[in-house]
Amino acid sequence: MLLDSASLYFRAYFGVPESLRAPDGQPVNAVRGLLDFISRLVEDHRPEQLVACMDADWRPQWRVDLIPTYKTHRVAEAAVEGEEEIPDTLAPQVPVIEQVLDALGIARVGVPGYEADDVIGTLATKATGPVRIVTGDRETADYQPARVLIVTGDRDLFQLVDDARGVQVIYPVKGVGNAEVITEAALLDKYGVTGAEYADMAALRGDPSDGLPGVKGIGEKTATQLIREYGDLAGIRAAAADPASRLTPARRKNILEAAPYLDVAPTVVRVATNVPLPAFDPTLPREPLDPMALEELSARWGLGTSLTRLLDTLAHAGTGVAS
Repeated sequence: MLLDSASLYFRAYFGVPESLRAPDGQPVNAVRGLLDFISRLVEDHRPEQLVACMDADWRPQWRVDLIPTYKTHRVAEAAVEGEEEIPDTLAPQVPVIEQVLDALGIARVGVPGYEADDVIGTLATKATGPVRIVTGDRETADYQPARVLIVTGDRDLFQLVDDARGVQVIYPVKGVGNAEVITEAALLDKYGVTGAEYADMAALRGDPSDGLPGVKGIGEKTATQLIREYGDLAGIRAAAADPASRLTPARRKNILEAAPYLDVAPTVVRVATNVPLPAFDPTLPREPLDPMALEELSARWGLGTSLTRLLDTLAHAGTGVAS
């Protein structure tokens, strides 16, 4: 199970009342909400491994170099350049979240120069790649897909959904207790594309929330129709360059004029799958890694039932006994 951590603690922050506070009065709604999310996820899905993926760089320079408008609207006018605009009472909770995860022993992985999405893309690819099977004295390469659940409120990660490789997305609607499990069938039903086609559709459509302009006149439905007709972004661009294709003159013109954007958009939109990951242990902990530190954090921040519930859930995970 791969957690898009920032996506989840943002949802916790806005979904859990700010009246949940530490003994000194500081809000801890994002901290406690995230712990509650993890409890519910572990209880519902029983993962053997769990990784909290972090945004070591929420706006990587290599993406900005390709599309300068990438996430520009998320930079506050009054903020220090390069810092993301986040609510004043959420920012102080992020280090607490990190400390609590570390004390619990839940793997927390972020890589300089990459977003959490890229860490997730790399882990999802590695977890479902080919493995070496040894039978008797013969060694043969075989494919053994593992089930990978990506928990995120970000639709960009739908591009990783792959039924053959066992990769699905848990997409919270209202909290993780009310979530959609996104499979290829769900993608085809809702968007008309597969996971492998989703990034091309997103590049064509664009995304104002990420500063991606898209191609003029092409929305989600039109992008899907073009992919169905021409296969992928390369096929669509080839059709635009072919005077004999069935594209309307206006659509052909818009696609051709968007060439500079379409040259770089796929690299920006697609998550990286070859991030150099640090060494870490993804095993779901049954007991806290640092009980004393966790006890101090619980007392300092008033984590209460949110922490005790998670500890109980972890202790019973994999035992077949409901917590």
